[in-house]
Amino acid sequence: MMEEKKYLELLKNGDPEGLNALFKAYFRLVCTVSFRMINDQQTAEDIGQEVFMELWKKRDRISITGSIKSYLVRAASNKTLNFIRDQKIKLSNAEEPTVEDFGGTTDTEFEGTEELKEKISEAIKELPDRCRLVFLLSRDQEMSYREIAESLDISIKTVENQISKALKILRTRLAPYVAKMLVYGVLWTMA
Repeated sequence: MMEEKKYLELLKNGDPEGLNALFKAYFRLVCTVSFRMINDQQTAEDIGQEVFMELWKKRDRISITGSIKSYLVRAASNKTLNFIRDQKIKLSNAEEPTVEDFGGTTDTEFEGTEELKEKISEAIKELPDRCRLVFLLSRDQEMSYREIAESLDISIKTVENQISKALKILRTRLAPYVAKMLVYGVLWTMA
């Protein structure tokens, strides 16, 4: 935290070393936040670079009250949401999905957990964009609800609602696959 403040001071004073240190520390996180929303590595890296270019351009006017990490996560998510809007990418969040909507049937056979991991990943990618972002910040980045709320400039209650929504959708989409895996697990232990 002390080093963060030191680098932030260097940045505000126009010293490129401050930006360089923050870039090294947080570029991967910024790209991960963006990638989780758009699933395009090159675009996520472009957005990550834009976040740091903006940080440099606004260095003399910047006022970060919380952590720089939270600030950069919020900046990455906002830039990515703007990209999605600008590209008119529409993610469906109209109605409760069914197994058939997910592209599977209840009798799909699994040979192992890799298939389940793939189905989980696909289901997460299908979440509405804001819901997916909140869910991934919680699960992948291990951020607390308070940190997520601060990063995205939303209430903790909104974070709770988005996590609840994500879990409900994932349970619905993955229920047939999880049930099959449990059955296969029981049969495997009996063999």
